[in-house]
Amino acid sequence: MARTGLDPVGRSPARAADVPAAEALRSFAIAAGLTCAALFVLVGVCFGLQRYADGSIFSYAVAVRDVWAFHWHNISGRSSVYLLAMLPAEGYVRLTGDPDGGIVCYGLLFFSAQLAGLLVTWKADRSPDRLVFAYACFSTACICPLVFGFPTEMWLAHALFWPTLAAAHYARRDVLSFACLFPLMLAMMLSHEGALIYAVAILVTLGLRGFKDHAFLRGVLVFAAALAVWFWVKADIRPDSYIAPVLERAAFEVFSLDILTGSLMRLLSSTLALYAFAFWIAYLLNRTKAHVYAAALVAAALAAYWLFFDRGLHADQRYYLRTVVVVAAPVFAGFAAYYAILREDRLAFPVPFGKYLAAARTNETLFRFIAGAFFLVLLVHAVESVKFVSAWNDYTKAVRALAAGDASDPKLGDPRFVSTDRLPARLKPLAWFSTTPYLSALLAPGFNPRRLVVDPADNYFWLSCETATENAKSARAFPAGPRELIRVFSCLHRN
Repeated sequence: MARTGLDPVGRSPARAADVPAAEALRSFAIAAGLTCAALFVLVGVCFGLQRYADGSIFSYAVAVRDVWAFHWHNISGRSSVYLLAMLPAEGYVRLTGDPDGGIVCYGLLFFSAQLAGLLVTWKADRSPDRLVFAYACFSTACICPLVFGFPTEMWLAHALFWPTLAAAHYARRDVLSFACLFPLMLAMMLSHEGALIYAVAILVTLGLRGFKDHAFLRGVLVFAAALAVWFWVKADIRPDSYIAPVLERAAFEVFSLDILTGSLMRLLSSTLALYAFAFWIAYLLNRTKAHVYAAALVAAALAAYWLFFDRGLHADQRYYLRTVVVVAAPVFAGFAAYYAILREDRLAFPVPFGKYLAAARTNETLFRFIAGAFFLVLLVHAVESVKFVSAWNDYTKAVRALAAGDASDPKLGDPRFVSTDRLPARLKPLAWFSTTPYLSALLAPGFNPRRLVVDPADNYFWLSCETATENAKSARAFPAGPRELIRVFSCLHRN
């Protein structure tokens, strides 16, 4: 095959003048991906989003220096997050005696994963015009905002997926390349069970080069070695009897179709459907500006919706949309690998709809259509993220006020407890019932709450009485008062 033509977010020096929309889309995707990755760090750390939902217990565990004992021994298959984000933050607290600094360190390491992943991908990618890197940016901007703020381990899996993909295809043929690829593959697979899908997706893309190709054979060997370690870790470090059934139920819920019917997914699908219709109408009137007119029209409709009709808040669904991160990233990777291999004239097998995929490389109208749709997706992500962060800021203030106040609800088991029912109803979508007590301890002035804020509906308790008691009796930089409250709360509900 001739090495000519354009890829959806790539370019070819020989054909750039023929398809300027492709070059513009490529630049747009890279700028959007890097900007989003940088904003994740800035916004996440500045607004303390590492404390959101499950992040409260994770941040509390860092502050009291018990991350492994509190929970991470239960999810050994996600050890990469522990080793890359939580253990260094806990080590900072151990060295400095600064719990607040440790929480910031945890947030900084966690939220910077996408930016670090993109930078390593750029370095490892030797595809034509760094096509894999361009798609990595595209994926980061499109799907990572869906879960931004929730501490799902798929966040790190996505960040590790792209440099692993680039290294698997383009690492040099020597022993050193194997030594670099293996830890990348292992770290990705040990970030979340869903990352096994990522590993298989990488092997599939390598298979496009042929089953006798060096990159494919090396990929199979690396995958087999990493999978052996994965099985060993999972078999050797098992979850507690209380946690095991919870993890099993959560695993079965990952691919529930109900996840795709949430408010944000409905908004995105409606936006793209309206844009497609508007583009078709506008194309009949002006072929070169159809995407501009259609995107402007839909953006105006979105503005009217947000101003006059919107009552939703994309908060708790951020946890469930990890499923989209699991499924969508391999789709982006498939396009990236296919077009890169096609450009290299190394495609070993025909692929379904290959004729149409190859023709799409030089379709100016397609690039313009994608650019308009991409802009609208970014617009929705931006507005919904601003709404979420603003509401989170109000929620933390309300929880802090309860934790520092005089109100009390002894019916919860102790006169030092206060109910989340006292929070304003409009802030309830931000509540995460099982971690609110830890959040109240973290938000109180000086980490010394007068009350532990407890959700009456809480039916999942992270710490056993034994674990909480051991931590409460240990010497820590974190104040003893809230650790004692957590002990009382834990012993009331879980022996």
